[in-house]
Amino acid sequence: METDVLIVGAGFSGLVMAERLSNALGLRCLVVDKRAHVGGNAHDAYNDAGVLTHIYGPHYFRSNSAKIVDYLSRFTSWLPTSYEIRSFAEGRYWHFPINLNTFEELIGRPSSEDEFKAYLDQKRVNIASPANSEEVIISQVGWELYEKFFEGYTLKQWKKHPRELDASVCGRIPVRTNRDDRYLSESFQALPAAGYHRLFQNMIAASPGVQILLRTDYRELLPELKARHIVYTGPIDEYFDFRFGPLPYRSLRFETQSFDADALATRLPISGKKGFWQPAMQVNYPNDHAYTRIVEIKHATRQSCDNTSIVYEYPDEYAPGKEPYYPVPTAENSRLYAQYAALAAATPGVSFIGRLATYRYYNMDQVVGMALHEFDKLQPVLARAA
Repeated sequence: METDVLIVGAGFSGLVMAERLSNALGLRCLVVDKRAHVGGNAHDAYNDAGVLTHIYGPHYFRSNSAKIVDYLSRFTSWLPTSYEIRSFAEGRYWHFPINLNTFEELIGRPSSEDEFKAYLDQKRVNIASPANSEEVIISQVGWELYEKFFEGYTLKQWKKHPRELDASVCGRIPVRTNRDDRYLSESFQALPAAGYHRLFQNMIAASPGVQILLRTDYRELLPELKARHIVYTGPIDEYFDFRFGPLPYRSLRFETQSFDADALATRLPISGKKGFWQPAMQVNYPNDHAYTRIVEIKHATRQSCDNTSIVYEYPDEYAPGKEPYYPVPTAENSRLYAQYAALAAATPGVSFIGRLATYRYYNMDQVVGMALHEFDKLQPVLARAA
C-alpha cells in the first residue's frame, strides 16, 4: 500500500490536514482512526430519543480568528448560539461564571457593578503573579466564591487540589462584574448548523484525495505501507512506546437519560422553559454528587423536538482501553512532556499536532489553527513531493 501522507487520527486536526494536503497540493492522504466514526471527540449523533447529542461531552465552538471561522465555513453553515451555564451549590442554582447576577444571588438583593467591584476589592487576595489554579481564583474573587464554585469541582475533575494545577486550568473561566451570562468571551460563538458530523462529512466529500480507514490501528499498516510523511495526532508518549514513562491523563464517563414531553411538563418550574429538563445548557455540580456536570445540549442546538436528553459527566481515572481526554497540567508532567517534545522535534518526516500529540488542552479553533499552521510549514516540502 502506498500513499503520500499517512494521517493518524480523524479528529479536527487530522481532517483539516487531510483536506488541505488533498485540495491545495493534490496529495493522496490515508486517514486512519481506531474509532468507528470520524470527528474524534467532537463527534455528535442523534440518539434513540431523536436528540442530537455530543457523544464525548459538550463541544462549544468559539473563536476570535476570522481566518479559522472562514476556513470552516467552507464546510458548514452556523447556528449562532449562547452558551449559558449554572452552578448548583448549597441547594440552589447560581449564575456562572461569576458575574453581577451571581453577586446579587449571594447577597439576596439587587446591586450594582460598583458595589460588586468594591466587594471583590475587599475579598480578593493580593497575588501579583498567580502560580497555580487556587491562586488565580482567590486573586480574582477571594476565598468564599472560590470554595463555593471552584475548589470541589477541580478536586473531582482532576483528582488534584487546585494548588497542584497550572494557573491556566481555572484561569480559563472568566469573572465579570456586569450581567454577561455567557460562559465564553470569544467574538464568534456558534455550532455547526447541521451538527459536527455533517461538517466532517462535508470536509471529506470535498477532498477527493482523502481515504478514510476506521476501526484500524495505524501500527498494523506500517509494515506494508509506504508514505512520504506522517501526521500524528494521537498520544505522543504512545508513539514513542512510552520511552520516558506514560504521560498522565484524565478520562471521562458519560451517562445519558432521555425524557418525553409528559416527563418534561413536570420539570417546567425548574427548567424555566417548556421542553427542557434543566435551566441551562450546562449545570456544574462543584460540591455534591459524583458527577461534575449535567449537559442538556438542546439549549444550544435549539433542536425542535418534544424530547430532550441530559448527559451526566463523571471524571474517571485514565487506563489503557479508556479515552485520554485531558492532559494533567502540573509542573512534573510538563517536564515529562518536554522530553517527548524534544524527541518529536528530532524525528524527521513526522508532524505532531493536536491535543494529545502536544499534551495541551486546546480549544477546537486552536486545533484547527495549529493544523493550518503546520500545513503552511509543510507546503514547500510536500509540494515538491507532489
